[in-house]
Amino acid sequence: MAYMMGKSEGKGALWHGHVTAVTVAPEYRRLGLAGLLMNGLERSSEQVYNANFVDLFVRQSNSLAITMYEKLGYQTYRKVLDYYAGEEDALDMRKSLQRDPGKASMVPLKRPVHPSELEW
Repeated sequence: MAYMMGKSEGKGALWHGHVTAVTVAPEYRRLGLAGLLMNGLERSSEQVYNANFVDLFVRQSNSLAITMYEKLGYQTYRKVLDYYAGEEDALDMRKSLQRDPGKASMVPLKRPVHPSELEW
């Protein structure tokens, strides 16, 4: 029906959970499965790994996914130019966790970045 892959990475203030992939089979979409998987990753990032935030990359053209992530509390942190095979930009979306009560990890960058500038 659905799966998710994620990890914890970074150092210091950049220590975070990262959503590598979340996929729901077409016949099981709009049932809340992606939200359940996201909540599970957020809980483990916070309670097990003591992360500051959770982030993910999504195609800028994927408006359905972006809307879903926004409903889950994610906001666009920055645009990453040519992220997908050098052809399409990505949005780096983030959601702060309890360790970041001031939400400093979510303050949007004012300029787009290139994949070579990404810091983990």
